[in-house]
Amino acid sequence: MKYSQIFNKLLGCKNDDEVFDYLVGNLKETIKSWDYFVNWQKVLKNYKSVKVSLNLLNTLIGEADIEKAARELLAQYPDVIKIVPALLACRDKNICLLTDMRKFDLTRFDFSKPMSPADGAMFMKESGFLDLLSDRTIKSIPDYFIGVEVGLDSNGRKNRSGTSMENLAEFFIKDICQRNGYEYIAQATADKIYKQWGKKITVNKSSKRIDFAINTPHKLYLIETNFYGGGGSKLKSTAGEYADIYHQWTNDGHQFIWITDGYGWQKTQRPLRDTFDTTDYILNIDMVQKGVLEYLLQ
Repeated sequence: MKYSQIFNKLLGCKNDDEVFDYLVGNLKETIKSWDYFVNWQKVLKNYKSVKVSLNLLNTLIGEADIEKAARELLAQYPDVIKIVPALLACRDKNICLLTDMRKFDLTRFDFSKPMSPADGAMFMKESGFLDLLSDRTIKSIPDYFIGVEVGLDSNGRKNRSGTSMENLAEFFIKDICQRNGYEYIAQATADKIYKQWGKKITVNKSSKRIDFAINTPHKLYLIETNFYGGGGSKLKSTAGEYADIYHQWTNDGHQFIWITDGYGWQKTQRPLRDTFDTTDYILNIDMVQKGVLEYLLQ
């Protein structure tokens, strides 16, 4: 790393080893906030877009001959079939199923457009969905749909953790830039950076997005952020990747800063230390809070 007296002044670290010990010794357990659990805006948007169809399907609840009732409903309202995959917690619109093991027959169901009432009713019957309506296990399809959407949205929590780290970093970066007269771009690309500031950066893919690019009077700073609550091989590969990025952007004449945090690094210190030793600056949230990032940008 590139040691600076600011590490001693702000953190009490007198050498590289002490800075690294501070880095791994002051990691945050979590950065989850209230919006981590469910993206209610997305759930309710999806619900409102199919509300009419859900209420039409609701009329099937408790029907004695429910398959016949389903065929009649689909004959009158063919677009209702489009929401069936979502009711089975499936985002796919084109579904291919093995319907006969002996003959290995495959049947394709395209829910992006209306299908025959017989096929639609058969799909709902064979998938088990109609049984839940017939015996009133499901008492409200709109309520049930919201529950399914909440469950599907839980898959987005990993992405929300990444976004939370970016939001947290931007909270500090925006404040630093406003007070010092710097410009910054969130989710920057090489094209955006060149168009706004006339500076070129080397990237392996033109579509690569950099979490933050900060333009100061003396240098362009490129910042990547991430948070790892748990360990795994991903951390090792990430550390190696950022070491390569550092050399690439240093050769371009720019400064790379990596802001990372999370207890995941406690059990994966070796690759982090390797990257720490071969790059200039790796910071955690605590270091940013204490003013290290602002000093490095000056």
